[in-house]
Amino acid sequence: MLLMAAWTQPVIAQQIVPERVLVYVDCTRCDFNHIRNEIRFVDYVRDQEQANVHVFITSTRVGIQGSQYQVSFLGRQEFATTQFTFERDVEPSATSSEARDILTNAIRLGLVAFVARSPHGADFIVTYPTPGTEDQKLQSRRDPWRRWIFTLYGGDFELEKESRRTVFDSRWGFFADHVSEEWKARIRPYFNYDLVTIERDNGPRVRSSITRHGLDTYLIRSMGPQWSGGLFVDYITRNDRNLRHNLDILPAVEFSLLPYRLATRRAITFVYQVGFTYADYHKETIFGKTQEWLPRHQVRGFVAIRQPWGTIYAGLEGSQYLHDLEKRRAELFSSLSLRVFEGMSVAVEGRFEMVRDQLSLPAGDATLAEVLLQQRELATDYDLSVSFAFTYMFGSEFANVVNTRF
Repeated sequence: MLLMAAWTQPVIAQQIVPERVLVYVDCTRCDFNHIRNEIRFVDYVRDQEQANVHVFITSTRVGIQGSQYQVSFLGRQEFATTQFTFERDVEPSATSSEARDILTNAIRLGLVAFVARSPHGADFIVTYPTPGTEDQKLQSRRDPWRRWIFTLYGGDFELEKESRRTVFDSRWGFFADHVSEEWKARIRPYFNYDLVTIERDNGPRVRSSITRHGLDTYLIRSMGPQWSGGLFVDYITRNDRNLRHNLDILPAVEFSLLPYRLATRRAITFVYQVGFTYADYHKETIFGKTQEWLPRHQVRGFVAIRQPWGTIYAGLEGSQYLHDLEKRRAELFSSLSLRVFEGMSVAVEGRFEMVRDQLSLPAGDATLAEVLLQQRELATDYDLSVSFAFTYMFGSEFANVVNTRF
């Protein structure tokens, strides 16, 4: 789609031009410079309170790399009665440039409804391609992969070298994902290997290696607009947690208080899983075990809200071994980001975890080297983290200028 306008005079970004539509783009992962470069028939402002059009953008993942944008146009002031939302799909094979253009075109299209009602609406011409040929090609195209998407990754290699210390980290693996209206499936083997070498003046070289290899799989079936069921099978081996082999098999059921179609903006979801764990340990544990079968269950509930006034994500997760109900774990997590008033926003994040289920702890005391090199998990009763931040922006209302130098 193409929008063209002929302006009789150049527009200066800092100049107040009330005839033009004032737009606030609310998107956390958008290329704002590109949007401003491509759509120049509106003025951009730095805060939603200064705008008469609030463009609110969220996205959700489709498949392993594909996504879908939800673009909402919220009229304010003289446009307060105009609000609408539409969606745009981005194929998994799309480049970041193509995805950026899809979103920019969607924003351009949505702004037409507001520009048409502005004093400059008569200056615009809208053109569009003749439908037919491309639509017929898309409808007749068959998918030989049956919605399966495969991704190999192995670029996460890091080498850090000092005169007495060498650190090598590597991560590689494979994704196989299937997403349809009825089914969602994943098969993901992964491999992580970390090596630390320290040269000492008096004594032999110290070497520490940590391996974390595993397989994540799930199969989820839709059972209506608010229910789904699935099976999760996870395997891991890691020497820093005394796990030679650890296998989880957990059937699950999920209930969404709101329909899934609203999940990108509002979600209240509960998940229950019950099954068993098989554990084979490198060393005998503090409970005198070298291997064991453990029945367990876990429940998770969370709230996720993203609206123009801010975002909320909070939840509670708990798990328990059924052979010994004292062996349990509970975690409370939350993040809150709010716009308090024009230019002012605050963000708070917190997580508290109560730990009572470290069944794989090896017997005996940990050496200083094991602790410093993170080769061994330490016993703990809890884990707590909290962060707080605020931002306050003031000054010129306009944000039209794009300057990417340096």
